[in-house]
Amino acid sequence: MEEINNVAVTVKNGAMDEEEIKAYISYLENKFPDETLKSLTIKIDGDEVDLDYVFYPQNFERIRRITGYLVGTLDRFNDAKAAEERDRVKHA
Repeated sequence: MEEINNVAVTVKNGAMDEEEIKAYISYLENKFPDETLKSLTIKIDGDEVDLDYVFYPQNFERIRRITGYLVGTLDRFNDAKAAEERDRVKHA
């Protein structure tokens, strides 16, 4: 396993030059622009290659429906809405 462009790369069933590996990394980065590539396994199968890739997990903000509003946090609620949320019956 070697690291190219901050991606852990493994080549199986043969050898591949660094420029070709960088082309596959670039292809995946262009195909998935909102993702960050963590690792890439390239399996050589004759004239074809199989790409097995893993992206870094993305952080996400929890969105809830509270008192008829979609919110991530309660920071912007006024006192009445905060009380409504606090006093509601929670179903688990």
